[in-house]
Amino acid sequence: MIIKNFGKTNNEKIIILHGGGLSWWSLEPIIEILSKDYHVITPIIDGHGEDGETTFISISDTSDKIISYIDENCNGSVKALCGLSIGAQIVVDTLSKRGDICQFSIIESALIKPIEILKSLYLPMINISYPLIKYKWYSKLQAKVLFVPDEKLDRYYEDSCKISKESLINITSSNGTFKLDKNISNTKAKVLIFVGEKEIKLMKQSAIELHENIENSDLVIIPKSGHGEISLLRPKEYCDYLLDLINKK
Repeated sequence: MIIKNFGKTNNEKIIILHGGGLSWWSLEPIIEILSKDYHVITPIIDGHGEDGETTFISISDTSDKIISYIDENCNGSVKALCGLSIGAQIVVDTLSKRGDICQFSIIESALIKPIEILKSLYLPMINISYPLIKYKWYSKLQAKVLFVPDEKLDRYYEDSCKISKESLINITSSNGTFKLDKNISNTKAKVLIFVGEKEIKLMKQSAIELHENIENSDLVIIPKSGHGEISLLRPKEYCDYLLDLINKK
């Protein structure tokens, strides 16, 4: 797991995890805002981008690495831990394992209700789609779904070509079969849960269930928004939410 650092290292620390198929660069506008006052840490999830040679194993394996990094480099806790999509699932798993790992958290579009049909379909789907990632036209279609801005299409394409088939299989399987650990109720963090109004029913149900299981949490349904729109397309609004969460007394 490659770690990117921004801002002064002696400032309070915020860790943000990117979504599946993306990398740290998808967070650049957020990093630019937050790094003025915080030490912003953006891990590259195994199998993605610059870390494409490292095989993604599972969400649980990745959350263990996040915890080890925080223990070794952040004295066991950080100011905030945030994530989108599979990054948000990793955050959920991390909070479930260590209730005192952070003071604040944003969980954006974390699927916690397994997609049962995926178990029989994801291998055939990947066998068909994996060869297509080498084509720019396919990359552009995927980038549109993921709200990748035009100026970052080349970076997205380059990173897409680096992901291994094994990592893609493991990412898809982990994402679609992830279940909520009830130990999440023990987290001491103040949590903000985001879900887009246009997201699939299972994602909205997941957000509601998370909210019900985390006592100190607020649920925000982002109007007229799809999966990941607030962090990827409206970074100023995202940062305003996070800073309000941190500074609210």
